[in-house]
Amino acid sequence: MPRVTVDLEDPSGQSIINGRWRFAIGYIPGEPNEGLTAQGEGSPARLPGYDDSGWEYCGELPARISHGFSFVWYRINITFPDTIGGRSTAGVRVQFETCVDDYGEIWIDGECSRDRGVIQGFNVPQRVQITDNASPGEQHCIAVLAANGPLAAPGGAIHMRYANIAFEWTP
Repeated sequence: MPRVTVDLEDPSGQSIINGRWRFAIGYIPGEPNEGLTAQGEGSPARLPGYDDSGWEYCGELPARISHGFSFVWYRINITFPDTIGGRSTAGVRVQFETCVDDYGEIWIDGECSRDRGVIQGFNVPQRVQITDNASPGEQHCIAVLAANGPLAAPGGAIHMRYANIAFEWTP
């Protein structure tokens, strides 16, 4: 199966899909105690319409954030190009691939696949389908929630080890 992978760690890859990574610290960025409460309804940062315009740009990934016990959101809005690798993107399967240190969730357009969107533990690679029938110019919001772990005694930093968009032409 022909496949082209776009490296979203690099600004040149980000320019292909017309997107830039932003990040913000907190389960609900900007809220007291990072939005952590005993009982919450979920973070609005996962939703495509969420205003992340005040968040910092990452530039190149991985944007390492040393912050003890914490959550960090990474977000990027992408647009599928007309062609990539000399081939049309119309009708292709597109997947987002990443590895988050330590734990994470992948939200595509405000939805998290309960089967594929939850990163199962320390540095486990994950792939989530964005679409199986792309249209050139199609836009999507990718939001990744990263958590430092282990949760009971976190150490080190939070970061995405890599992030890719894969365009796959199936027979």
